[in-house]
Amino acid sequence: MSATSVTEPTDAPSVDAPSRFGALRHSQFRRFWLGSIFAVGAFSLNMLAQGILVFDLTGSALDLGTLGLATAVPTITVTLFGGVLADRIDRRKLLMGAQIVLAILLALLATLVVTDVIQVWHVYVIAFFSGLATGIDWPTRNAMFPTLLEDRSQMMSAVALSAILWQGSRIIVPTTGGFIIAAFGPSFTFFIAAAAFLVMFVTLMTLKVPATPKVPGRNPLHEFIEGVLYIGRTKLFAILIPLTFSNMLFGMMYIQLMPAYVDLFGGSAREIGYVFTGVGIGAVLGTFVVGRYQQVAWLGWMILTGAFLSAALIFLFAISPYYWVSVVLAGSVGFFNSMYQISSMTVLQLRVPEGLRGRVMGIFTITYSLIPLGGFFGGVIADFSSVRVAIATGGVILTGIVILVAITQPQIRSLDGRVLEAE
Repeated sequence: MSATSVTEPTDAPSVDAPSRFGALRHSQFRRFWLGSIFAVGAFSLNMLAQGILVFDLTGSALDLGTLGLATAVPTITVTLFGGVLADRIDRRKLLMGAQIVLAILLALLATLVVTDVIQVWHVYVIAFFSGLATGIDWPTRNAMFPTLLEDRSQMMSAVALSAILWQGSRIIVPTTGGFIIAAFGPSFTFFIAAAAFLVMFVTLMTLKVPATPKVPGRNPLHEFIEGVLYIGRTKLFAILIPLTFSNMLFGMMYIQLMPAYVDLFGGSAREIGYVFTGVGIGAVLGTFVVGRYQQVAWLGWMILTGAFLSAALIFLFAISPYYWVSVVLAGSVGFFNSMYQISSMTVLQLRVPEGLRGRVMGIFTITYSLIPLGGFFGGVIADFSSVRVAIATGGVILTGIVILVAITQPQIRSLDGRVLEAE
């Protein structure tokens, strides 16, 4: 039977449901996870501070979109081959190098702000080079953390814990970052983010990561194409990965446009922080809820429902007339989007062959870069209409895509959480 086949379900789960935090029992994963708290926080803080800085400098939603483009293009380009590198080169060293580069770039940006010589093109250039480093970081990080587990039965726990890092950072970082920016300006936040990447660097120095399997004599381009072909011929990957791309590109563009959206209510850094915190609270709650129900026969419907409700709520968020209603709606978006993201990523992590993990998950990791790219798409729409129209358009497009997948793809609807493990 092929690696992509599905065994017949039984009436009861084939294994006992693993502990939600079971992956933390593995010392290497635990250390990596704790260090990643700082790195993930740094990514979130940098995204928040750069957006606020650009909007303060220009007051333009289009410029926010341009910032997204400057970040997304290099990240996507390098991510495509970052996964190849993660399958060929020592993953720990790759990740360590990315942390140093990101720390240096953010320290430089902080210095430009503190010396009052900052111009918007400086932010674009630093965002571009940060995107290059991020294109190495994300696929390497996604390929490395499963190898730190001694027991694959804890994969769901590891995926959920990794998601909690990102979702939790949306609670803590935006609120604290908003207050820091309001009190001290964005320069201080860039210095904090640079220091956080250095903490991750030191953590990686202490890890013993399994050696990356060597594939001598292989052309990196051929290896990348092999990963793409695997996705194309494996129906589950060929549907879930593009659906996730659509979710980020159209559904999550509001993240990049948040400074302009909150400005509609007369808000500033603090109010931006509160909205992101709402998203984070909803996402963390969604992570805990979905962790309880992943080993169910109706996992496919849970994935599709999460994507659909998230898209519909984004439309309501776009047209909300009141700020605090928007905060509540943002929390609901975070909840249902987390339901989709955690479930779909768990399926992919469990089904990808180890020899293709870096390449396939590297391509999947492009999803995170599509948020700022979607912001550029939204920024262009907002420039000739409004921010509300831009965000609402993304919600409508995503809703249509989810409905199309639900109608035409029975293999997604029939996903059974009890039999996800590949043979």
